[in-house]
Amino acid sequence: MAQAHGKQHDYHLLDPSPWPILAALSALVLAIGGIIWMRSLGEGAAGLFGVHGSWVFYLGAACVITVAAMWWRDVVIEAQRGDHTPVVQLHLRYGIILFIASEVMFFVAWFWAYFDFALFPGGVYTLDNVKEALGLVQRNELFGGVWPPVPVDSTDAVVPATGAPADGYFKGTFDPWGIPLVNTLILLTSGCTVTWAHHCVLKNDRRGLVLGLAATVALGFIFTCFQAYEYMHAAFTFGGHGYGATFYMATGFHGGHVIIGTIFLAVCLLRALKGHFTPKQHFGFEAAAWYWHFVDVVWLFLFASIYVWGAGPNAGAVH
Repeated sequence: MAQAHGKQHDYHLLDPSPWPILAALSALVLAIGGIIWMRSLGEGAAGLFGVHGSWVFYLGAACVITVAAMWWRDVVIEAQRGDHTPVVQLHLRYGIILFIASEVMFFVAWFWAYFDFALFPGGVYTLDNVKEALGLVQRNELFGGVWPPVPVDSTDAVVPATGAPADGYFKGTFDPWGIPLVNTLILLTSGCTVTWAHHCVLKNDRRGLVLGLAATVALGFIFTCFQAYEYMHAAFTFGGHGYGATFYMATGFHGGHVIIGTIFLAVCLLRALKGHFTPKQHFGFEAAAWYWHFVDVVWLFLFASIYVWGAGPNAGAVH
């Protein structure tokens, strides 16, 4: 009789969970806060019911992070309880593959925007009405028909009161063989260390797993620090021209993915220290490793196309 009520299949039936609905509500608060915040910045509005949008945004972000942490905690508990059978792990792998595929298309959009500006800085149409409808007249005004844009006189693009660069400030691009090259070597090395950790978990070498993960997390943190230093010394601003907008959106979102991947691997490091992973039960780490390799590959495309190919004649300029 006991066997009749036992588990007779390889699938995992989820327990009732509050996290999906709470995640949706938290994301809604986050989106509303972001919209109110941006509207208040653009129009000088006080906010909704006297509440500034930034506080709503931060509240939504805190809720999203909390719900995500609690949801993932439950997934870890399921894995340690043995609910992730080989069939379940296979389907989880399908899920992470589809997720990474969606991330690839996300970055395709930013590369598309960059190459559209870079290859056609002055537009390719001849009819004035078509040019105006597509914004190509503005492109000529912004870029002067060349890419990267022509450097502007710093005195014309500086806020007089503070001396800070104003929107439209562009002095030159980054030297690709400085910090960008160092960051490339850092990420390539981190790809090697996470692969080393993966081989160690397959061989049940816990010391090697911990060392490999610790090295990868440290390299990810160093990469983020270098990227922040690079942004602080950029010779162009985000607003006022297409180069800054496309550069910061592409590299900024990649930097965000590096931070997320570093946190992902740090959680795996804590789990490894607790002895969670085995040669047959380590999908959480495997998903983190796949995600990190994806981040590495995206950076290689960024480095080759934006930093090297798009360097232009004024590479290496600083404020």
